[in-house]
Amino acid sequence: MGESISTKQLFAQWVTPENFRSYGQVIFASVDGKYFDAEDAQLSLQNGIPRFYIMRLYENDRKFGKITRHVECTQCLGSLDGKSWLMAVAPPGNSDKPSLEDIVAFRIPGSCFIKLDVGTWHAGPYVEADFVDFYNLELRDTNVVDHFSFDFVKHYNLEFDIV
Repeated sequence: MGESISTKQLFAQWVTPENFRSYGQVIFASVDGKYFDAEDAQLSLQNGIPRFYIMRLYENDRKFGKITRHVECTQCLGSLDGKSWLMAVAPPGNSDKPSLEDIVAFRIPGSCFIKLDVGTWHAGPYVEADFVDFYNLELRDTNVVDHFSFDFVKHYNLEFDIV
């Protein structure tokens, strides 16, 4: 008989540019004609052909036992139709696993998008509606050749629940 899996709750905080800075950027609408500056998404897509697409995610239970990172590019995610969503993240680093203490969760409003820095660990998006369509900007083969995951269940017998 296997050992039971422990669950750690992560309390989702509303995302702001300040509290998300260790993981990437939060991008809000700007006026048309504004010149490029530090408030715009600072992208790293030079290691391949960019892929910009819409993905549909269905309501999920906000529990996760794995976390992933991409070390070849940034990734931008935003919901369509103004629907808020959830994401867990940990800062990028040189280790092949994130620190358990560094994992945090955010609630992201539908009025902005996030840009994950190269190497930022992430789990999600998680949605509370029947479904949410997301735009996603990464490289065309990110999920094939640049998809590195760490399995908390396998290594720590642990999963996370975003509340």
